[in-house]
Amino acid sequence: MIRAAVLALLLTSAAPSALAQAQAPASQAATPLPAPTSLPRALPPIPAPQDRDYPGVIGIRVDLTDLDHKVIRTRQTIPVSTGHLVLQYPEFIPGNHADTGPIQLVSGVTVTGNGQRIEWVRDTVDPHAFHLDIPAGVTQIEVAFEWLTQPDNAVWRVVMTPEMVNLQWEKALLYPAGYNHDRITFAPSVVLPEGWRQASALEVDSASASGSTVTFRPIPLEHLADSPMFAGRHYRRIDLDPGGRSPVHLNLVGDTAASLNASDERIEQYRSLVDQADRLFGARHFDRYEFLLGLTSKMGGIGLEHHRSSENTASPTFFTAANPDFGARTLLPHEFTHSWNGKFRRPSDEYVPNFNVPTQNSLMWVYEGQTEYWGDVLGARSGLVSRDEALANLAELAGFYDQQPGRQWRSLQDTTNHNLLGYRTTNPWPSWMRGTGDYYREALLIWLDADTLIREQTNDRKSLDDFAKGFFGVEDGVWEARPYTFDDVVAALNAVHPHDWATFLRTRLDAVGPDARAPLDGIARAGWRLVYVDDLSPVEKRIQSGWAADFQYSLGFTLNAANRITGVRWGGPAFEQGLGAGWDLVAVGDRTASAEVLRDAVTAARGGAEPIVLVVRRGDEFRTLSFDYHGGLRYPRLVRIEGTRDRLADILAPRRR
Repeated sequence: MIRAAVLALLLTSAAPSALAQAQAPASQAATPLPAPTSLPRALPPIPAPQDRDYPGVIGIRVDLTDLDHKVIRTRQTIPVSTGHLVLQYPEFIPGNHADTGPIQLVSGVTVTGNGQRIEWVRDTVDPHAFHLDIPAGVTQIEVAFEWLTQPDNAVWRVVMTPEMVNLQWEKALLYPAGYNHDRITFAPSVVLPEGWRQASALEVDSASASGSTVTFRPIPLEHLADSPMFAGRHYRRIDLDPGGRSPVHLNLVGDTAASLNASDERIEQYRSLVDQADRLFGARHFDRYEFLLGLTSKMGGIGLEHHRSSENTASPTFFTAANPDFGARTLLPHEFTHSWNGKFRRPSDEYVPNFNVPTQNSLMWVYEGQTEYWGDVLGARSGLVSRDEALANLAELAGFYDQQPGRQWRSLQDTTNHNLLGYRTTNPWPSWMRGTGDYYREALLIWLDADTLIREQTNDRKSLDDFAKGFFGVEDGVWEARPYTFDDVVAALNAVHPHDWATFLRTRLDAVGPDARAPLDGIARAGWRLVYVDDLSPVEKRIQSGWAADFQYSLGFTLNAANRITGVRWGGPAFEQGLGAGWDLVAVGDRTASAEVLRDAVTAARGGAEPIVLVVRRGDEFRTLSFDYHGGLRYPRLVRIEGTRDRLADILAPRRR
């Protein structure tokens, strides 16, 4: 019926000649359609980037005032000459380590020259490229488009709310192909909502900053894209290094004015962070540094590094809650470390000439892994987290990787490709698939292993601190990138303490198969060992925040607040019972299910013979499962090895010189 109705509609809406043709006898030949007079023209190749200056300065004005529609509007003026021009939209975004430029959100692209419209054609192979033919006599074009930012975090992160905006320049510009991004100069400006203030690492041109429009000094595209902005209705700026060698500020924007009320004690911890980073690295690779911190429940979460700033968000109660999240407290130390590791010293396969040359990620275990290590260490040294909290966090990491089955088929080195396989795609079996977190968190354990080995073999005269100062703390004041390779890392380690570091690293990075184990030697060398206990201290419960519904080391799964079974560990007891995504826990024995009831049942079965009986449901299907498990609740903890030196205490202690 649908097909017949559609045919009738087509016939009644057709032109008279077409209708007559459709009703003509089959013996009458239909009039053939005319042959196309031309095919789409072949497009020239996109010019490869070259180390040459782009002639002239590109002006860019970004309008952030359309908060109702959450639309960011860009206007650019680009000096040009007659002939073919390709404009590119950034594809490979630094810090994302993948092709994440949201070209899907770019709309309304319009180009004019001398007041006349110039048509563009999108490249059919690379949709981030726009081809134009510049007519004779046109020396400058005007480019306008919109970035359609998102109303929620379902697909893309929210960057505009009624109270704040997070402008990432690389998502709001086009640039000419054929030039390295450090050889293209932009003159940026921004239009803010009335009464708002902004913060970024860009230098304001005070002579032209007035009202709601702020104009910045010209800057190469490489550094413009590396200088995001937070702007907001509620804003506070805090000097973290009064009278210091170069300005360092903590810039706060919040959902409310009350969220900006950081205490003097908390501010001193961030000032200590700056001091401890100076003592660790011994050099600064920025002329200024701006922490950008959004205190919000409305904007999408972010923790992203830049050379002279960082983009971060935290809860609106971050400065007012008694014990804010551990990860939120170590976020700024992590991103600050990236100014040295990842930005100044940058993996050579990420040191690409522009934002449309594919990145490679083979050294993510240094870029992110050692940064994760120093972020946690600096968090403790600065007082942002306590020693006991740092130990509880390390225990959680050690327990997770001690029990991770995915190492049977996938090495840590291979996880550095994970973002290139699909940026932050869903992962229903993280214990088996492994992923992005591994080259952060498992690599942290490798760097603890290296640190404690150096300490042990040098009778604690040297440490990974010496590597940090020798590798990252060179060329004080320089903030142009210095690339590094695997061999450079090995050589720098050998300069601290001669050892077969290449084998040390490759053994841990490439370990795969049934006999592969987590790199936990550093914990033992530090004077601690991993154990599993049936109860946690108040500090451990605060750090392992999901402990009450965590049964991954006993029954092999976790529960969410709705009693949905999540996080099933590959090969664990629940996995062997056929459980996976979509099952709800309905009952534990003869009691209605809850995390508390399940904890009681696991505890009661410890050392006994009776199985743990669970009733689960998926849709209208019910199952009754019997777990022959009697090991009790299991949570990871680090305990001291008697008679050994506590090197974790040494590592986490603040530096005094």
